[in-house]
Amino acid sequence: MEHGGNVGWRLVVHLAARIHDHDRRTVFQSLRPCARGCHQPAATKVRPVSLLEIRDLHVTYHSSRGTVPAVRGVTLSLEPGQTIGVAGESGCGKSTLAQAILRLLHPSTELTGEIVLRGEDVLSMRWGRLRAVRWTGASIVFQGAMHVLNPAHRIGQQIAEPILLHEKVSGGEADRRVLELLDQVGLPSWRAENHPHELSGGQLQRVMIAMALACNPELIIADEATTALDVMVQAQVLRLLARLVRDRNVGMIMISHDLSVLSDNCDRVAVMYAGKVVEMGAAHDVFADPRHPYTEALASAFPVVGDRQARGRPRGLAGDPPDPSDLPTGCTFHPRCPIAVEPCRTTEPPLLTLNHAQGDQRDSSCLVAQAGDPIRPAPATEPTRVTELEECAP
Repeated sequence: MEHGGNVGWRLVVHLAARIHDHDRRTVFQSLRPCARGCHQPAATKVRPVSLLEIRDLHVTYHSSRGTVPAVRGVTLSLEPGQTIGVAGESGCGKSTLAQAILRLLHPSTELTGEIVLRGEDVLSMRWGRLRAVRWTGASIVFQGAMHVLNPAHRIGQQIAEPILLHEKVSGGEADRRVLELLDQVGLPSWRAENHPHELSGGQLQRVMIAMALACNPELIIADEATTALDVMVQAQVLRLLARLVRDRNVGMIMISHDLSVLSDNCDRVAVMYAGKVVEMGAAHDVFADPRHPYTEALASAFPVVGDRQARGRPRGLAGDPPDPSDLPTGCTFHPRCPIAVEPCRTTEPPLLTLNHAQGDQRDSSCLVAQAGDPIRPAPATEPTRVTELEECAP
């Protein structure tokens, strides 16, 4: 038995010698001698693959004015069945981040870092593979449906297009799938024969959601999917998105200016400023107890219902977002920050995890918060509440 075991070992050595050095090391590491002299693969612990992992992503536009860094070092992850919100002012890089995930930006745009979708790096994909991943692996619901849909084609034709392109089914099967999708988003089947101008804003957003679901993607990116919709229609669309995440176990990235929408519909929220994530954590905790002065300013911009003081003196954030092509030194928020200290003007703070007694994990890039100091003074008095009758009084 020992002799047979030695012969088997020499055979393994002979075969391994013909393999590339890197692969040869892998082979020998995976071999473990057994009691009889034979060799069996060693048990390896497989690390679960996240649905989406973005690591140190940088997106830079090139223009006649020079380079414009739109996204600077963003890192986040998403699991199936989760929703992560992205908040921030216009120009902070939210939509650029969304389009970078599927490489929908202009060819001259420079992207560095990693965007790993189900174990595959999107940035290193060849064109054929990238084309196959769009719609089937991940899809996007763009803001402004009227500007995205083709006004010359019927709704049913536009929903069927990705199905026919990616799944190679018959026209009859595609039509059947279109009717199923319209039913899932709450539209009657006869709407498939309509053109975009014949539908309302809320109905158009439902059509965009149906298109995003056409090829059963694992990831949906909703870029301002409820912008410009009235409150009732917005609530219907949000309930629809939440149901789809729950029933289909998809992951969703929800981009919005409305913090209340993100707080109510997301598991986690990433707040962006000047191309970087400045705070990230559980959605409710981020807005109820901010750990960055920019998040605090965004949350305070929404008045409290029944608070007479907030109604009379609405709070806002002074100044404008910085020009991405000419960012301030140090912390990019320090020119607008009410609690900035001297190091904020020279030191660009990293995004670090803060440890709290209550155990909630929060990431913040504020030097004051990282030092353990409060980012807002405690209110001197409780806000004055008024009744509904007083609220309606002139």
